[in-house]
Amino acid sequence: MKSMLRTCHFLLPVLLASTSVFAAEDVRCHVGTYQLEDGGGIVAIGAVSEASQLRWRRIDGRTGLLRRDGDGAWTSTLGWTDRADGVAVGFGRCGEQRISFESHAGKRLTFDVTDTTFEGNGVTLRGRLVLPEGDGRVPVVVEVHGSESYSAVDLNYMQQLFPAQGVGVFVYDKRGTGQSTGSYTQDFQLLADDAKAALLEARRLAGERAGRIGFHGASQGGWVAPLAASTAPAAQFVLVAYGMATDPLAEDRDQVMLDLRKAGYGDDVLARAREVTEATASVVASRGARGWEQLDVVRAKYAGEPWWPAMQGEFTGMVAHHTRAEVEAIAPTVEVGTSWDYDPMPVLRALAIPQLWIIAGADSEAPPEETMRRLQALAAEGRPITTQVFPGTDHGIVAFETGADGERMETGYADGYFRMMADWLRDGRLAPGAYGNAQLLAAPSAPAAPASP
Repeated sequence: MKSMLRTCHFLLPVLLASTSVFAAEDVRCHVGTYQLEDGGGIVAIGAVSEASQLRWRRIDGRTGLLRRDGDGAWTSTLGWTDRADGVAVGFGRCGEQRISFESHAGKRLTFDVTDTTFEGNGVTLRGRLVLPEGDGRVPVVVEVHGSESYSAVDLNYMQQLFPAQGVGVFVYDKRGTGQSTGSYTQDFQLLADDAKAALLEARRLAGERAGRIGFHGASQGGWVAPLAASTAPAAQFVLVAYGMATDPLAEDRDQVMLDLRKAGYGDDVLARAREVTEATASVVASRGARGWEQLDVVRAKYAGEPWWPAMQGEFTGMVAHHTRAEVEAIAPTVEVGTSWDYDPMPVLRALAIPQLWIIAGADSEAPPEETMRRLQALAAEGRPITTQVFPGTDHGIVAFETGADGERMETGYADGYFRMMADWLRDGRLAPGAYGNAQLLAAPSAPAAPASP
């Protein structure tokens, strides 16, 4: 999910202390998926990092944060805002597995849950397989992490939403998070190795119930999931949500350009800022070994100009707005082995399995323009890539309102987003016009040629 602060989502997780997210048993006991009576549908209740709170989600994209007051009553606020939404929610006692939601009573659904540990690349990982109840074959999707540093087994909400739509899901704590061993890293190859091990474990646990199986990677997972699939013969599909088909350095550059355009600057300023992002990229990609002299030159040229403070991006603001000594002082605390030079295009071009990319059309963290252009080109080559765009959504496929100050207030997920993923995961097909305002950007124009060995 989107960072709460506008800062580098490559760097932010390592600044957050790893703490247990569950301190209150009476909150954790309500986590689950509920079937509402009288045609009320499904409501999923998930944990959040604040131990006294919960988050509800509906398949139509509506969501709210639940807080409990001193009398034990729950209040709900719209999306990720502080605005009351009027949604009335109540729970039974722990163990009763009951809910009252918008005047509908409901009972918790029962899923087939198997907890496990398995070996990744030199680490032991904690995982969980969640299947719809029964003995029939179902598709199984392995959740590949974004840049978060928290436990996916505890907090990944797809384990509530997907099984309710007939899709099995495998979640796991990536290395250095939750109950998995090792050190947190953003080394894409290591993370891909662990994801491949997770897929093999998911298939083993699912046994004969496993239908088609593959990966779902969101945000940074959009780099890792295809990379994992490229060396996992068992993988049959890849679903990427709000990821990028450019290298990680381009994400910073594109964010800086977006910062400046939002501040009202034109192409002439953006061209100058590109000199800055080239310098900061050299510093970051070399882990401080190069780029300082180049940065000194552009700082001398442009630091006095009015647009200079408006540059933020993933890391350019941190590097350009501080001295070398300041950056080097903080570097050991934020260095997590990020694969800055990773080029995703050879992997995407070589994958012969179907891919679905879901793009946030107004993504402020992963500006989508170049990614969309590249995905269109790959589809035109006949690669098995389908791309859908939800216009007017931000990172996370999240709808928003824009305040008078220009700040975005996130109100919920796009209607159709959760249905689109579940439909495609089930059988690789999508129903035209069935997913809110989603727009088909590209689909394969011809059968893909076999990938070169």
